[in-house]
Amino acid sequence: MSTGEPVRLSVRRPWWVWALPLLIIVVAAWPLVAYWLGNSDDQRLVDLDVYRTGGWALLEGLPVYDVVTPAPQLLPFTYPPIAAMLAVPLALISWETAQWVWIAAIILTLAATVWYAFRDALQRSPRGALFIPIAFGLVTIACLYLMPIRDQIRFGQVDLFLVALCLLDCVVRRPAWPRGLLIGIATAVKLTPGVFLIYLAIVAWRDPTQRKPFFTAAGTTAVLTLLPFAVIPKDAADFWFDALLDSERLGANTATTNQSIRGMLLRLYWPDTLTTILWLAAIAFIGWYGFRAALRAHRDGDTLTAVALTGLMAVLLSPVAWIHHLAWIIIVIGALSVRRPLLAAGVWAYYILPIPWWGAYIKFWEIPVLSPTLGKIVQNAFGLGAIALVWILARRKKLAKT
Repeated sequence: MSTGEPVRLSVRRPWWVWALPLLIIVVAAWPLVAYWLGNSDDQRLVDLDVYRTGGWALLEGLPVYDVVTPAPQLLPFTYPPIAAMLAVPLALISWETAQWVWIAAIILTLAATVWYAFRDALQRSPRGALFIPIAFGLVTIACLYLMPIRDQIRFGQVDLFLVALCLLDCVVRRPAWPRGLLIGIATAVKLTPGVFLIYLAIVAWRDPTQRKPFFTAAGTTAVLTLLPFAVIPKDAADFWFDALLDSERLGANTATTNQSIRGMLLRLYWPDTLTTILWLAAIAFIGWYGFRAALRAHRDGDTLTAVALTGLMAVLLSPVAWIHHLAWIIIVIGALSVRRPLLAAGVWAYYILPIPWWGAYIKFWEIPVLSPTLGKIVQNAFGLGAIALVWILARRKKLAKT
């Protein structure tokens, strides 16, 4: 798969040069980590607790989709059965150890994601021995404090790992794995990265030489999906024929944090039939527009933009997409930073603020001057922003000329 990347840097840097950005990242991350790890035990990394509960249920021989985390959260396991199998190691270590291991993994994954998302922009910057490492550290810190990324640490979420898997699968120049393997793993673990199967299928349809990544991704997804039917058949059947069909297991679909197209429509509280028709029409149009733009970007050699567009599809087309699912915003900002760094900075500023919650407060306070309509618009800020970013990325060539 073409990456369209500039020539590698010729500056050789000793290993210790990277110690400074690493120190900067650790120091800057500490207040955020300390804040969320300072929560009471039942409010701390609640999604990580869900993963551990799934692994624990398997170890105890309990039905994975019937168990819930301890009170007061009482959260069910909502992921495919292969995810529960992969979570067993988390259940074998203590809760305290699991928290530190998970947060360290999130920060390391963030650093890797930032490097590949901003590599093109960094390569166009001054090439002093220290400039790029320090710039990399500062960009990583900036991305760490984006609201969707802050929520990765707050909840102990898995999203950033899936973003990294899909990104690396597409943009690493000479991967040590068959291209498509990581996308298949990500899709099997949490379904929403399945939009990359659509992207790879479209690319393969237009370019037969690119069929192998699609078949690798689809085959990996199929194997990891079918494996639980051989190992834990009852749990596999429970998920695919029951739990998957109940979107309310994920939480209140009308909640502010659901920034998918469906979530925004549900908050209008129109009749169910009308809402469903509008949702299907909207995702059909935005899916067509977004994947077509991703294909154009791929054919132009701009794989990073293609990944950013496809990642936004994972948020907008899903029935439920919480704010932390918008971890794809890192890739979007990275893609924009190559041509329009000021616009990229504006997008960063937009997604660092808790704007959707401002809309919820406007509605709650019932301020006469601020109508409920304004409150709903602000409440949908991140989802509407994602739609706007699809349009902006689709017009990347025109942006480069202005």
